[in-house]
Amino acid sequence: MKQNGSISTLGGSALMMIFAVLCLTVFAVLSLSTAKAGDALSESSTRATQAYYAADEQAERMFAKIRAGEPVDGVERDGAVYSYRCPIDERQSLYVEIEQNGDTFTVLRWQAAIDESMIEETEHELWDGFFGPDA
Repeated sequence: MKQNGSISTLGGSALMMIFAVLCLTVFAVLSLSTAKAGDALSESSTRATQAYYAADEQAERMFAKIRAGEPVDGVERDGAVYSYRCPIDERQSLYVEIEQNGDTFTVLRWQAAIDESMIEETEHELWDGFFGPDA
């Protein structure tokens, strides 16, 4: 009896097909997870941008009232310098400082920064680089 060679080639091609399908499945899953992460990042970026521009609009309205000479809640005045903040989100705010010289106003600060209340005042013991009891 002769052995037919087609049986062994059939097994090899089936293994190659299974390997190819497995590779394509893995690449499809990786592509899907990358697209989902990109979408989440895009949504987060959109929310952050909208929150910043809402705070910027509020700051501009307050600045317009200051220029018009109207009293504005939340604005502190120290001599010729007005300062206020507009919250962006729970962690950061838009800090504004404006100086008035006659009819001219100069923006000294218009900056998004982390709220001071979020910064912890803790001391950390740093290693001085020496080992042993004398260190």
